Amino acid sequence: MDLLFYLALIPALGVAAQWIAWRTNLPGILLLLVFGVGLGSVIRPDEFIAELTGGEAETAGLGILFPLVAMSVAVIMFEGGLSLKLSELREAGAAALCLCTVGAMITWIGASLSAIYCLGFSPEIAALLGAILTVTGPTVIGPLLRQVQPSRRVSATLKWEGIVIDPIGAILAVMVFELMLHQEQSGVDMVVVLLGKTLVVGLVLGLLGGWILSQAFKRFIIPDGLHGAAALSVGLLLFAVSDQLAHESGLITVTVLGMWITNQHGFDVEHIIEFKENLRTLLIGCLFVVLGSRVELSDVMAIGLPGIIFLLSLILIVRPIAAFVSLISSKLDFRERVFVASMAPRGIVAAAVSSVFALKLEEQAANGAMAGSDQLATVTFLVIVGTVAVYGLSAAPIAKWLGLADDRNSGLLIAGADTWVIDLAQAFHDEKIPVVVVDTNYAKISQAKQRGLNALCMNVLNEVARDELPLAGVGNFLAMTSNDEVNSLMTREFRSQFGRSNTYQLSFNAKNLSGRRGLTKHLMGRELFDSDHKFTTMRELHQMGGKFKATKLSDEFTFEDFSDRYKESAIPIAIVNDELEVTLGTVDKPLQPGAGDTVIAFVSSEPIPSSPKNQTT
Repeated sequence: MDLLFYLALIPALGVAAQWIAWRTNLPGILLLLVFGVGLGSVIRPDEFIAELTGGEAETAGLGILFPLVAMSVAVIMFEGGLSLKLSELREAGAAALCLCTVGAMITWIGASLSAIYCLGFSPEIAALLGAILTVTGPTVIGPLLRQVQPSRRVSATLKWEGIVIDPIGAILAVMVFELMLHQEQSGVDMVVVLLGKTLVVGLVLGLLGGWILSQAFKRFIIPDGLHGAAALSVGLLLFAVSDQLAHESGLITVTVLGMWITNQHGFDVEHIIEFKENLRTLLIGCLFVVLGSRVELSDVMAIGLPGIIFLLSLILIVRPIAAFVSLISSKLDFRERVFVASMAPRGIVAAAVSSVFALKLEEQAANGAMAGSDQLATVTFLVIVGTVAVYGLSAAPIAKWLGLADDRNSGLLIAGADTWVIDLAQAFHDEKIPVVVVDTNYAKISQAKQRGLNALCMNVLNEVARDELPLAGVGNFLAMTSNDEVNSLMTREFRSQFGRSNTYQLSFNAKNLSGRRGLTKHLMGRELFDSDHKFTTMRELHQMGGKFKATKLSDEFTFEDFSDRYKESAIPIAIVNDELEVTLGTVDKPLQPGAGDTVIAFVSSEPIPSSPKNQTT
């Protein structure tokens, strides 16, 4: 195998694993590690790099692989910082702070003690392992939160903890390692100096870089096309400079840099965030495949029962104690604390940091290896696989059991509250489908509320207002206002949240889809209903007495029978199956209901023309 094929194979495996995870709803990180182990059984990256460079396999990873890993982790942490909105601190700030301080200390102590008594590690190696395992990380927390969709307060708490705890855990591991190497000089003074230097360097460079970038963006010094590349290059440069000045301070630098940029209100950062999200997805896939390929499965199996007991102690004892003690005075209620206590998967930072320290400990082995030093990376890998598997498979059922999330995501967020749109929302609501209606017209929203619908008077293009949307169980966005341009803008805003396949819009009339008046197709969401029936058509037919009706199909009464009964007087709108999953009819994909499905259709007392004459306001 040559280098070109090997380098091309890694991202291909990373993307394939994440695609399979999306199709099967399995934890993506778990599949990435499985793919990595499979690749490692064919070729080991250290040996491959050593063969290409002519170096030693033991040092190839440290010399070439891990600088690349470190820079990739920096990009991931930068993207994580871009997702941290200071407005979330009103609900999650105190809880996240306690988890990152008191909770981290309890986790460190608990994991260290477990390593000593379960694995037989020396106190020094156990303390180092405990420090590494204090981290959770955005690479694993983010995908799980998007899959589970718990309440906003819990989601914000876990997101902030997952991002902020990474540099804290890495710095803690550095301090423990330095104390191990300089035991004769160890003391409070050394720890304080090391910690202070790391924090000062990280914060100063992060704030300085954020200020320079934000000023350059606000003053249009950097063209839009270079915003993403400029932010990335500055972030990587500051990460490298910061790490040269104080080891592991680079993680603080890039996190603070991302937070500063995303919380500025003088310019739009959505295109930067989108650029970083795509890059993060690729890097996560590559990193876990590469790091997974460095681990010998036989070494993991050799840990045996002590490793399983250690893993269970982290999940069942250490994390619950850390969560409940640190959250004792927070605003989170008991159910929310239980969910936080049941979510602490380890991710890429733990894997990268443990691998680096494992290699450094191998270099120090000549002076006498400490018990457990040769198993540091292997145990960390076991914890990553175990926690991702346990939390990934249990998070959704636990959230549902606690009443913090809806395991369905077929609900509808409908922008627009004209009378006929409210009737449509009511039809879905009657079928037990979660529906949220938003509009800027208070009178229309009042009408929707009087019907018992969850309706909010807001502009969904307002980022602050959009963060307050109750989206539990909601997975589809329908733009149904009378303004095509506004509808298109809203669908583009929600694509990143719901995906292109789940963002829909209804055009105002057929004339607006053709000629110079028409919108470019890629600017629009998926077109609802069919090519003949647009907003004006539906509004006029509704004013003439048309109604929305739900009809249950069976083997005795099929869709053909439904069509024969209503003939030209019904427009099928959507299908609701027995699992309360919604399929919406679109121009590109007509409905194909079967037995057991419920068809929601617009029914008129008169035949509905396929090409109504009146297509104007």
